[in-house]
Amino acid sequence: MKIVTTPNPVLTKQAEPVKKFDKKLKKIISDMEITLAHTSDPVGVGLAAPQVDLSLRIFLARPTEKAPMMHFINPVLESVSKPNIKKKTKKSNDEKKVLEGCLSIPNIWGHVTRPQKLTLSYYDFNGKKYTNTYTGFMATIILHEMDHLNGVLFTKHVLEQKEKLYRSYKTKNGEEEFEEVNL
Repeated sequence: MKIVTTPNPVLTKQAEPVKKFDKKLKKIISDMEITLAHTSDPVGVGLAAPQVDLSLRIFLARPTEKAPMMHFINPVLESVSKPNIKKKTKKSNDEKKVLEGCLSIPNIWGHVTRPQKLTLSYYDFNGKKYTNTYTGFMATIILHEMDHLNGVLFTKHVLEQKEKLYRSYKTKNGEEEFEEVNL
């Protein structure tokens, strides 16, 4: 599967729920797993179906290269800790500002403050329902991928939170550098 990039319209529309849990769904997930596993520079930690030009409520997550792929079909956020991004006070344990990037917006990065605890209901590819609580980096991945299912890109959060966007590039030595994007 090919990862689509902005300004592809599938990235900014609400994805449709999966209705059939069948061989076709398993094939889509298998193909998405292969696509995510082969990302490099940067290595992807999540992939939503809209990113492979499928308007379906599916995403995968793999917080490390050695972690097993996790599948989330028709996910629903049941609860989310509330970040306090408007006040300039010390951040609580319920939120964290992280430098995010996206496979569909190559070489663009920005700091996003996201909740660090959530409860998610979802189905596996056999149609079995689960409800689990996730924290830390996994919560960040889930929220980023849920945004994709809702047609929202991380850059919107960067700008709403009055943060800066950065473009990455390689130096002659192959080292990664960042420069601020002037808007």
